[in-house]
Amino acid sequence: MSMSLPQRGLDRRTARVRPYALTGGRTRFGHVLFVETFVASIDGQEPNFVLTAGRWAERVMPEMRAIVELCRRMRSVAEISALLRMPLGVVRVLLSDLADQGRIRVYGTGHGPGSPDRALLERVLGGLRRL
Repeated sequence: MSMSLPQRGLDRRTARVRPYALTGGRTRFGHVLFVETFVASIDGQEPNFVLTAGRWAERVMPEMRAIVELCRRMRSVAEISALLRMPLGVVRVLLSDLADQGRIRVYGTGHGPGSPDRALLERVLGGLRRL
C-alpha cells in the first residue's frame, strides 16, 4: 500500500526538528497509551475525507496530520511510532493531544486491566518454541 503522509520541509532541505519541539517540551500524556494500545481516527470511516483541506489541517503540525492519516486504520502506538520514525514518547504525547481534540479514539490493549490475555500468551510461547 502506497500512502503519502504529510511531511515537514518537503519544499526545502531536510528539516531537523528536535522531538521535544514537537511536544512543546511536554513528556507526559493524559491517556493510557501502552505500546500495544490501539488507536484509530474518528474521521477515518469517511471514504472521501480530504485531510489536507479545511481549517484543522492547516493549523496543525504535519506530524499530527500524518498520525491521523495512519489512524484511518486501527493501529497500535508502537506501529505509528515505527511508521513515522518518531520516538515513542513523542508519539504518545501527540496521540494524547489528538484524543483530547476528538480526532482519534483510544481503544485500549485488547486485554483486561492487569492481566494479559492467556490465549495470546500461549500463541506467543508456541511461536517462540517453534524458533
